[in-house]
Amino acid sequence: MCHAYPYVLCGYGRDCWKMWCSFFRLQIIFVILTGLAVLVLVNNIHLVEHLNHEMDFDLRQTEENIDTNGPFSEGTQGTYCDYQHQALSRAEHAEQELLLNSLKWLGPPHNERTFLSSTDASHSRFVILHSQSLFKVGDVMEVLVRMQDFEGNPKHYGGDYLQARIHSPLLKAGAVGKVVDHQNGFYSVYFTLLWPGKITVSVSLVHPSEGIQVLKRLREEKPDRVYFKSLFRSGETAETKMCNICLPRKLPVCNYTDLKTGEPWFCYKPKKLSCSNRINHAKGGYSKNLLTFDEQLFFQSGINIKVPVMASGPDTVTVHRLQKKDNYMLHDLKFLPSGYYYQDRWISGRSFVRQFSRPSEVTACLQGKVVHLFGDSTIRQWFEYLTEFVPDFKPFDLGSPKNVGPFLSIDVEHNIMLKFRCHGPPIRFSTVSSNELRYIANELDGIVGGQNTVVAITIWSHFSTFPVEVYIRRLRNIRTAILRLLERSPDTAIVIRSANVQELGPEVSLFNSDWFSLQLDTVMRSMFAGIHVLIVDAWEMSLAHYLPHALHPEPVIVKSQIDEFLSFVCPN
Repeated sequence: MCHAYPYVLCGYGRDCWKMWCSFFRLQIIFVILTGLAVLVLVNNIHLVEHLNHEMDFDLRQTEENIDTNGPFSEGTQGTYCDYQHQALSRAEHAEQELLLNSLKWLGPPHNERTFLSSTDASHSRFVILHSQSLFKVGDVMEVLVRMQDFEGNPKHYGGDYLQARIHSPLLKAGAVGKVVDHQNGFYSVYFTLLWPGKITVSVSLVHPSEGIQVLKRLREEKPDRVYFKSLFRSGETAETKMCNICLPRKLPVCNYTDLKTGEPWFCYKPKKLSCSNRINHAKGGYSKNLLTFDEQLFFQSGINIKVPVMASGPDTVTVHRLQKKDNYMLHDLKFLPSGYYYQDRWISGRSFVRQFSRPSEVTACLQGKVVHLFGDSTIRQWFEYLTEFVPDFKPFDLGSPKNVGPFLSIDVEHNIMLKFRCHGPPIRFSTVSSNELRYIANELDGIVGGQNTVVAITIWSHFSTFPVEVYIRRLRNIRTAILRLLERSPDTAIVIRSANVQELGPEVSLFNSDWFSLQLDTVMRSMFAGIHVLIVDAWEMSLAHYLPHALHPEPVIVKSQIDEFLSFVCPN
């Protein structure tokens, strides 16, 4: 390091040379110390940034000890339910109150009713009023239903849940009726007669009013009766913990509330791991022993769950064609269904529905488009139907679990992309990766939109066990995101698929009753009224059809949904 250069400067003196060597050594030491200081500083900055990242992460996944002396009373049944503490604007609060009031369902005058005094379909009867009249297409026919109990006594209060339809089996025709509860044991059902020929009336008791009171209690007092779980893992250490919107208190929880939407989700905190170690989400199971012995009597297959009410007198009428001289006029639009089946084809009462019977017709409609399907397994059926029906759609393997997704099908030749993604929790699927838990509202905000963008959404089945306020919040977030999407890209086609009826038994009724679904569906239709979206009425499509009710309708019914969906996307 001390070369000959210092000798030149110092006249080649040894003392001067030693001085320069000492000087260079000090410089080297200074540089080394400076370098070490820089490394320490950089490392500290990295640690601070990492700490900030963890702090930001923990804002999303916070460990909380729920204070049992907090804002919870014994009336909350010992659960932590975030829906009870929402911060709503004045407009949001007013809307929520209107929605909840529209769902009020009157029942027995006394909460405690015996099985023998409950509604019995086998003792009840319906009659077609003016059955000897000359009925023509477009007329409204009224059916009067009289409910009685198991001892044959007339009921003097309402609250029973009835479903009714007219159908012509030979014509594969069917339509839904409008039920009006007179709150005195009598019900009127109004049918708009939409096709000529012999039609049959069918009325079913889905649940007696006494059973509805039990369902209402479960919804408010047992919102966690379907429970969920998550696996936490770090290295060789793994723990599984229960998760839900509502969790029994007294234990520390991880708070996974979404920062953007405010959608709440909680898991019990692992004993040895961090909240950030969650790797998946899954359905845990269904609670047992929810009912007392007396309550169980209100939920018996073949006795008081979806059992037919028989006619007193004829259950059929003949509807005549209109003559040329007759002016076709629907007499009362409030009883007009959204559509009806004729020859197994859904005919919409709102707009013309094309039949997409050939794959080439579907391809021509969707050419150059990206189709986003968001929701549960009932809209996953759309993805499966289209992928199977159109040979040009080639599934792209994303390594996703079966029935969970996300899924992708691509038609390269016609530049079509078809995508499915499940909605965020609560979701009763099998195992879903934590990274794939996405809220629909957030996904919508990531879509540019435009005339080549199609969005279809359904969200209902997995919310049936929760208080309606939980569902209202989710739809409010989705609606706001839809309005933002339409504001930036008004040409975006947006479709909402409604709920549908399904097969019910004693256990399924406690978690997924049609009554729960009807209440949610009523909220959905109200909240999306007046917005430029199409609502595909899967409810009436499943109820009006002759096939048995099923959570996942048969392909012929799915085709009707797809036909209306595509007719909206491609009106020309």
